[in-house]
Amino acid sequence: MAEIQIDGIADRVGVEDALGWIDALPVADAEEDALLTEVAGRILARDANSKLDLPPVDRAAVDGIAVHAEETIGASSYNPCVLQWTAAASDLAPGGARRVNAGDPLPGGADAVIRLEHVGSDGVGRATLTEPMAAGSGIERSGSQATRGSRLVAAGHRLAAADIGMLASAGLADVCVVARPRVRCLLAEGTIQAGHPLPSGGVYDANRPLLRTLIERDGGIVVDQRTIARERAALRHALLLPGADLVLVVGGTGSGSNDHAAPALAEAGEVAIHGIALRHAETAGMGLAARVPVFLLPGNPMACLLAYELFAGRAVRRLGRQNPALPFPSREMTARRKIVSEIGMLELRPVRCPSPDLAEPMPALAEAGLKALADADGFVLVPENSEGYPQGTTVTVYLYNGYGRA
Repeated sequence: MAEIQIDGIADRVGVEDALGWIDALPVADAEEDALLTEVAGRILARDANSKLDLPPVDRAAVDGIAVHAEETIGASSYNPCVLQWTAAASDLAPGGARRVNAGDPLPGGADAVIRLEHVGSDGVGRATLTEPMAAGSGIERSGSQATRGSRLVAAGHRLAAADIGMLASAGLADVCVVARPRVRCLLAEGTIQAGHPLPSGGVYDANRPLLRTLIERDGGIVVDQRTIARERAALRHALLLPGADLVLVVGGTGSGSNDHAAPALAEAGEVAIHGIALRHAETAGMGLAARVPVFLLPGNPMACLLAYELFAGRAVRRLGRQNPALPFPSREMTARRKIVSEIGMLELRPVRCPSPDLAEPMPALAEAGLKALADADGFVLVPENSEGYPQGTTVTVYLYNGYGRA
């Protein structure tokens, strides 16, 4: 197969076309049963139904005394209702009252619970009430939250702490969730892992921990991170290894003499796109090997991060049946200063947000690299056909953490 070349901007695919290719990828219905203790943030694959009525019995909703509501009719400060304390082992007798705690089963015959602060005592220790109570006050009826067999959480929902607590209270120990996409990372040799001595001219490997963090954030699981020799045959072999739902190739995406990512992918399967109009990540690409999506990410850590966020991360989220959009909240803000960009490629510009309504550009990524993204409160995407945004323009800011990281 012919060598893949990037001859210039005219050969680069627009970002929207690249996203369209990702969105057309088939999504498998991979599911797995998992313990409730391990499903926070996971996507429910099947409806979760209650195994019992919730609550299973009529119970007290507050700390207080259980009574027959009809016996309190007419109670007032001038005509208090006087009730006799009864034993805990029997149904509530007429004219009786029983101390209960929130969550306790309601005594037989009782139909209301009165808070302790509304209960008095007469001279011989009997309970006195000065206000009437309606039947049902201070109690939770059996099945009021859910009935046996009813749906508690619908398939497709991302499970949060409250969901997990509710499912546990309904008797579920595990649920069926969407399987995490399995991701293999193939990193071109040439960097040193942190913790080892750095030779003169060497660089530490930022991409390995960076990608693991991003993949896990997006609901994927890293099944393999291996260093690959800058040889076409070695990379072609690694691309065809089984056991992954998505493969990331990091480094070797350009047209240098030792850049073999695209030619190796062409031999292992097909290159759908090589060269995208995303500034600083122009050599990114994507394709298929053994019907598994493969993403070619530049080796420069800043460019690798950009290509992952815009493209590979979207694929990971889609495979996990999550929202494929960028995983950041956005807010309309006013540009405090002009945001400059060159026409022809989409550009991500990091910004600081001195207030909830203002965004100001930081040094361009070409100057500051990952430091600019680490220090930023968020970023603005400048479209390919735009030269930027004038001061005072309303812009959409994707926020890393509220509007400030502090």
